[in-house]
Amino acid sequence: MKKSIIILSVIAAWFFLAVSMTSCCGVRRVEVPDAHDVVMYQINPRVFAANNSLQAVTQRLDSISDLGVNVLWFMPLYEIGQVKTVNSPYCIKDYKSLNPEFGTFTDFDKLVREAHRRGMSVIIDWVANHTSWDSEWIQKHPEWYTQDSLGVIISPAGTGWNDVADLNFDNMEMRQEMIESMKYWVLEHGVDGFRCDAADFVPFDFWKQAVDELRALPDCNLLLLAEGRRKDHFDAGFDMNYAWGYLSALRRVFRRGASVSALVQADSSEYAGVDPDKVKLRFISNHDESVRRSAVEEFGGERGAMAAFIATTFIRGGMLIYDSQEVGYVGGIDFFKYVPVDWCANSAYLEEYKSVVKFYNDHPAVRRGHQVIYPHDDVLMFERVWEDDHVLVLVNLRDKEIEVTIPDDGTRYFLKPYEYILETK
Repeated sequence: MKKSIIILSVIAAWFFLAVSMTSCCGVRRVEVPDAHDVVMYQINPRVFAANNSLQAVTQRLDSISDLGVNVLWFMPLYEIGQVKTVNSPYCIKDYKSLNPEFGTFTDFDKLVREAHRRGMSVIIDWVANHTSWDSEWIQKHPEWYTQDSLGVIISPAGTGWNDVADLNFDNMEMRQEMIESMKYWVLEHGVDGFRCDAADFVPFDFWKQAVDELRALPDCNLLLLAEGRRKDHFDAGFDMNYAWGYLSALRRVFRRGASVSALVQADSSEYAGVDPDKVKLRFISNHDESVRRSAVEEFGGERGAMAAFIATTFIRGGMLIYDSQEVGYVGGIDFFKYVPVDWCANSAYLEEYKSVVKFYNDHPAVRRGHQVIYPHDDVLMFERVWEDDHVLVLVNLRDKEIEVTIPDDGTRYFLKPYEYILETK
């Protein structure tokens, strides 16, 4: 029996998958990966450069591709409103514009072409719930916005998002203009889908309408991710939504010493009643989380953060990496302003990430296989089998040495603090 074992190891080689090209209304693009096979990399342009960051991202595409990524998700790239502004990229002035801080449409179109050439799909943030206060929509169509009893346009209720104005989804004209704006990015700029912000705030029937129209575009295979936990996002046609419940369970394990069984329970609960074709996006950090502190800070250092990452993404798939995570960035990243990241600061950690993601990509059992859980209070242990691919995963989620035994064959393992083992049989 031949085994391949990774124990905190470094594998430099990466196997590039061939990608098929399709044409959507004359725009060349890659075939987007199945939701189960997504390795998504979130791009916050404000960690790449203070200005012209689209060019800076383009220069780093080889490095991102080498990480094993097949989907790039860009945070909002649109022009930011200036009335009541806090400089949030989620304050959209014009859905068909590009923030000059980031570059030009020529820069963006080149970036998309170069990403596609490397086999990576490109999705962009779509902020459907609200616009800026100086949006042209608010001037021409005040009826497109939620108003109080005095007819005054309001911010989204109960959010504290005072820099934006709440859209009224009872207005059919607004809905259609929103959908046409989404189509614009697909047809004119070649994007491969959307990550839809604050999706739980937006009515189901709008998402169903929007997704149906987007799916009807000829020869366009799109990846659609909802930032929310409502299960009806899948009924609306989204491929993926957020695994907030799993992150909450992970924090209980790390912060409160909860049993690792909490992760198994969260995983099962999130997928209960979900179509097998749909996937929950799993993550240990993103732009919202990193504002407060980095994954390295939250999960007990580099070793704890890596253990948390594997425990989160290997149990069912749906992998997200937030830019800066792969180099073990320490400190919060405020996405309202430029925060430089030194991409060369931690080459050993980056190589370990490459190794882990390569194992993930090379073994479909991790993402699709039948799962057998071996219960343990401190170590996440499971096997996954898909056809002739058989994978064993062990992750010590405690800052202490632990001995475990696999019940099926009696094999014993001695795991150092936060150590993991990825083994194929």
